[in-house]
Amino acid sequence: MATKKNSKTLEQTLWEAADKLRGNQEPSEYKHVVLGLVFLKYVSDRFEERRAAVKEELAADGIDEAQFADFLEDRDEYTGHNVFWVPEDARWQELQAKAKQPEIGQLIDAAMQLIERENPTLRGVLPRNYGREGLDKKRLGELVDLIGTIGFGTDDDHGSDDVLGSVYEYFLGQFAGKETGKEGGAFYTPRSVVQTLVEMLQPYRGRVLDPCCGSGGMFVQSAKFVDAHGGNRNQLSIYGQEFTNTTWKLAKMNLALRGIDADLGSKSADSFTEDLHPDLRADFIIANPPFNISDYWDESLADDPRWVYGTPRAGNANYAWIQHFLYHLAPSGTAGFVMANGAMSSSDGTDPEIRKKLVEGDLVDCIVALPDKLFLNTGIPASLWFLSKDRHGNGHREREGEILFIDARGLGEMVTRARRQLTEDDIAKIADTYNNWRSTTEHEQYADEAGFCKAATKDEVAANNYVLTPGRYVGIAEAEEDDEPIEEKIARLKAELFAEFERGRELEQEIRQRLEGLQ
Repeated sequence: MATKKNSKTLEQTLWEAADKLRGNQEPSEYKHVVLGLVFLKYVSDRFEERRAAVKEELAADGIDEAQFADFLEDRDEYTGHNVFWVPEDARWQELQAKAKQPEIGQLIDAAMQLIERENPTLRGVLPRNYGREGLDKKRLGELVDLIGTIGFGTDDDHGSDDVLGSVYEYFLGQFAGKETGKEGGAFYTPRSVVQTLVEMLQPYRGRVLDPCCGSGGMFVQSAKFVDAHGGNRNQLSIYGQEFTNTTWKLAKMNLALRGIDADLGSKSADSFTEDLHPDLRADFIIANPPFNISDYWDESLADDPRWVYGTPRAGNANYAWIQHFLYHLAPSGTAGFVMANGAMSSSDGTDPEIRKKLVEGDLVDCIVALPDKLFLNTGIPASLWFLSKDRHGNGHREREGEILFIDARGLGEMVTRARRQLTEDDIAKIADTYNNWRSTTEHEQYADEAGFCKAATKDEVAANNYVLTPGRYVGIAEAEEDDEPIEEKIARLKAELFAEFERGRELEQEIRQRLEGLQ
């Protein structure tokens, strides 16, 4: 049976888990240790939950308990309900019973190997390095006991969430700016940013590609979008690619947990030099490529067919990513992706010429300037770009010669001193603005809003030297009318200022008295 709910939050429990290994493993390593065990606990809880359901079904059918065993060990009873088959020696209760034994690391490795062998979609994906010398087995056993307190069944606190994504987001938040800060963006895009992209793209059906997919959060949110709108996620065909091997494995694990069938290629690979989906033309591309990568270039890319709008400069990959996305778009496809703000106005190398060709070719649909402090691993301001090869049809009005600019820098709420997120209302405002603007039936609901959005013509963009910064186009929001007479305002402000002076003197006197009392 799934573990009973724990009163602690998942984050609190995982921080305790991190403390168990602190000093014995680097943060970049022990987050993988914890994630592997979370995966093992998750699949085991779901297995036991299905096992209990089979027992109830057998009892309801009047089958004698003595005959239960054969049915309970019938793998089809599990795999037929999208539950991984977990062999007996790999089940969590078996491992936790041996958590104090010195060979617990080898037992976990064996359990991972058994699960991979019995579930082909997981082969070569699960971590199997728990038996290594450098991993303290006493602490590992304590970690097993601790993760055993987290319930991942359907009725538990964490059974219906994007589990691995949530865990990774938490770990990145704790270690951003430290060992994992530099690589943070490779793992996880903030959920509010992903949700904004998905709500704007609306990927109901078709082929979805993310060529820098990280832990697979874009795919998870796309599937959630389809579910939330009454669609069928089986109408989505998902393709991805990831450069970092550990992250590629994480994405495979994450999608497997969510029951999402995806083609992430047979291995991790560089999207520029080893494109694993060379012939794919996707209906939707959704991505958060690494910002301003300077060491991506290889001589083999010099005459690459992807550079339709100009060869990108070797010192910055932003326009290489943009053209990679366009190359993989179907004739009626749309790409939505995160991009460093510098790409909107860069005058370096071939950037301005490529940007001009994108505008003149009527490929740029919408640019959204995001608020600061959204991303865990970088303070670089970011924007959302939407490019489309066919800007009409499919319920969308003709939009040639027009670009929608949205300045969302004033949105979002601070959730910590250093981190902001977009609220549900913020996401709805941005997505509705875009979808109303491009919709045949809803366009009458769109109107330019000073300081927030503006549908600019291609001529206006050309007059601004093809710079795509929304602030250049949306203008300034009208200030609220201030009808307080100037004499009254001056008197009020003087009174408030003098009151603050008086409060300051009172506070100074109180501090002096307290300090004297310490002598």
